[in-house]
Amino acid sequence: MDRHTTSDELRRIADQFALDGTVTSVTPYGDGHINVTYLVEADRARYILQQMNTTVFPDTPNLMRNIELVTAFLRTQGQETLELVPTKDGRDWLETDNGAYRVYRFIEGAMSYNLVDDPRIFARAGAAFGAFQRRLADFDASQLTETIAHFHDTPHRYADFRTAVDADPLGRVAGVRDEIAFFDAHVDDYAQIMDALADGSVPLRVTHNDTKLNNILMDAGSGEPRAIIDLDTVMPGSMLFDFGDSIRFGASTGLEDEPDLTKVHFSLPLFRAYAEGFLGEVGGTATERELDLLPVAAQLMTLECGMRFLGDYLSGDVYFATRYPEHNLVRAHTQMQLAREMGEQMPQMHSTIRSIMQGSDGGDRDA
Repeated sequence: MDRHTTSDELRRIADQFALDGTVTSVTPYGDGHINVTYLVEADRARYILQQMNTTVFPDTPNLMRNIELVTAFLRTQGQETLELVPTKDGRDWLETDNGAYRVYRFIEGAMSYNLVDDPRIFARAGAAFGAFQRRLADFDASQLTETIAHFHDTPHRYADFRTAVDADPLGRVAGVRDEIAFFDAHVDDYAQIMDALADGSVPLRVTHNDTKLNNILMDAGSGEPRAIIDLDTVMPGSMLFDFGDSIRFGASTGLEDEPDLTKVHFSLPLFRAYAEGFLGEVGGTATERELDLLPVAAQLMTLECGMRFLGDYLSGDVYFATRYPEHNLVRAHTQMQLAREMGEQMPQMHSTIRSIMQGSDGGDRDA
């Protein structure tokens, strides 16, 4: 991914896949941070062409194997999912001098959200990821490879963060000592999910690990969930990772990089809506420890993401794509704001989970 790929090169790459018709155009598509994505239009169909980021995901064969295994299993469950288009010689992906490429069939008539304030839409998102968990409940998660080691291992992420603080290659630590102290203050909380996985009170499951709203394709007509996308981080883990990251991203009243923190708040009504949708699909299969840790997971995933943003800011913005010098610092501030408010509302979050599982109204939904 070091050099720009020309339009002619992209057409030649697309032509090596078993597409339906002749390629008429290849244009940039979407706003993903990791892979480079293009829309391919052919005579009779549209496709997504992606240049995979082999720096972030160096083990391309096992990454693609994970995707093939999971999508094939989902299809046996009657679930619409991503469909890989093979190369003309039958391979799942293409290795070129300029990188590794894959093609998905374009899912027509679908849309996604970056931000919602409608609890009904967020409940559908919860149901979508809950159904993802339920339909993969009988899939042996140990078949999958970790595409990014320690991805949601929060103690490991904290150790990486402290390494960035200690190295301070750009001399930025002096300006963010309060932010560093905020993440240091939560150090005793970080191991809760990993400890529960280790002692077996939280089972190993297939997890998506990047459950942002915009990774759910909704039907443009009905608004109902259709497919979960962006499967590069599908690996073995805890469903708490998926639930927590969904709340981190979706139960915020502001965007992930909103500079005005007066617009960024944790929404308990959105938390309830998502939890109702999610637990409506997986509630009966969740262990007591998983239910107890659902609110904690929301705060932990928020703290984890915040320290990753701040650590990347200190390291010179080497992982997350940025548009201006303080972009990662702004992102860290939004996560800190959300984590604070989650901590303040933790009792209400636990009460919400209990009321959903008991099937009662559980109090004021607009609290």
